[in-house]
Amino acid sequence: MILLIDAGNTRVKWALVQANDTLGAWIAHGAATHADTPQLELSWCEAATSHGVSRILIANVAGNALRVQLEYVLQRCLPDIQPEWFASLPALAGLTNGYRNPAQLGCDRFAAAIAGHTLAPGLPVVVVNCGTATTIDAVTADGVFLGGMILPGLGLMASSLARNTAQLPQIAQDGKLPDGFADNTDDAILSGILAAQSGAIEHACAAHKAEACIISGGAAPFIAPMLKVPYRIVENIVLIGLHAAVRTE
Repeated sequence: MILLIDAGNTRVKWALVQANDTLGAWIAHGAATHADTPQLELSWCEAATSHGVSRILIANVAGNALRVQLEYVLQRCLPDIQPEWFASLPALAGLTNGYRNPAQLGCDRFAAAIAGHTLAPGLPVVVVNCGTATTIDAVTADGVFLGGMILPGLGLMASSLARNTAQLPQIAQDGKLPDGFADNTDDAILSGILAAQSGAIEHACAAHKAEACIISGGAAPFIAPMLKVPYRIVENIVLIGLHAAVRTE
């Protein structure tokens, strides 16, 4: 049994899976904020007891402090297993990393691109992950990661406006958007940030001549309905990429 961990900027997501199972067929899974490590410890200790864990693979983009925190929790739950830290490589799992410096590519984006190529084989695909930041990446039909875009996520855009503009309120990013132009400030902010996010995705799809658009992340359900291109929502795209990488070993 393998414990896959996606340590993002806001939350830690995890899944327990057999290496050769169908992608995303988690035996158990969950998520917690960085501050809620006691919950992670409970979940991972239970997984170790109930299912047995023989391997741990972690994609961490949240820095060394979180890495130390995760190592401490895992040492308490699974002291006999050395965690493996997923990193971007020149090539892995059928994907060629076309970044100028392959090691500089965020390991979450690398994993998501592997997932995108695995889920849409033989198609030019745009892979979008809508988290703290929104990442939009292009993968060719034959599995070359070309690069992409990074922009502030939906929540960051909303909070930036609220923080830096005295008369603008903080708005809920999951609010219902009216048809047409907004006739009040909250809806105008929401309309603007959703249009910025969806517009960037549509621009990437057009530039890449994408035949598939895969969108994931906590803000995906709010952004996706704005898109004027066909799309597929896939939960936990980074974990799926880690699973896909393990399956090719």
